[in-house]
Order: sequence, then structure tokens, then C-alpha cells
Amino acid sequence: MYSKEELAELIIKNPEEYNSYKKTLDEELDLTELDFSNITLEEVDFTNTELAGTSFVDSHLSNCNFTASDLNAADFTRANLVECDFSESVLNGTDFSYATVNYCNFTDADMAGCIVKEADLTDSDFSASSNLSATRADDTTIWPDNDLLPDDFDTNYSKEDEDGEEESSISDY
Repeated sequence: MYSKEELAELIIKNPEEYNSYKKTLDEELDLTELDFSNITLEEVDFTNTELAGTSFVDSHLSNCNFTASDLNAADFTRANLVECDFSESVLNGTDFSYATVNYCNFTDADMAGCIVKEADLTDSDFSASSNLSATRADDTTIWPDNDLLPDDFDTNYSKEDEDGEEESSISDY
């Protein structure tokens, strides 16, 4: 049995061995509040893992599987994520500010309070995610095409609201 810190070291230095070990477990792993900043991780299995408060700041992640994981308040600021699977994960308060998130799957992910300011979300699939309208975005957030977003989601909502206020005040004069 590995300690949390030993598991973190194993993930960084020998992800294949970590993935093999994880397959032998029946219970959820606790990797909360660990620091995976400034590293590259490829094909790491984080399925059904407690990752609340974990930092992936400035990291490069490709083909990592976060399915059914708790990522509350995890930090992916300035991270580069490619083809990662976040389906069925809880991402409440997770920070993707300034991150590049391409070709990632967010099917049935809870996005409430997720921060995507100045993030590039090109080609990621949010079409079946929940609470996407409760994310914190700005007008520099790059959203995927509409077919990868929920039908009722409006990427320009806050910007149009601001523009509408400006236009009405100008026309009053």
C-alpha cells in the first residue's frame, strides 16, 4: 500500500506502474491537494479518484482519464490538456484560467462554478455537461463550436448583456 506522497511520485516517475497498481484497487484513491505543477503526464488513469484541491498548474496532460473523479477546486491554470476525459466528474470551482483544453470530453461533468477565463476550449465536448451556464467565463474565453455545447448554452450571454446596456444608454441621449 502506497502513501499519498508515494503515489504522487509514482505517477510522475512511472505512470505505467501506477496505472497497473490502480487496476488492482477496488476503492477510490485519495490524491487531494497534491502538486502536479510544471510536469508532463500522458495516459495516466485518474478514474474515480479524489483530486480536490490538486494543482496541475502549468502542466501538460494528454490522454489522461479523470472519469468520475472529484476535481472540486482543482487548479489547471495555464495547463495544456489534450484528449483528456472528464466525463461524470465534479468540477465545482475547478480553475482552467488561461488553459488550453482541446479535444477533451466533459460528458455528464458538473461544471458549476468552474472558471474558464481566458481559456481556449477549442474542440472539447461540453454538449452533455451540466451547469455549464454556471461557469465563470469572460469574453476572451474561446468556446468550441455550438455542436459541442448544450443546446441552450449562449457563449455570448454576458457580452451581449453588457453591449445591450451600452446601446440603450447611448440611445437615451
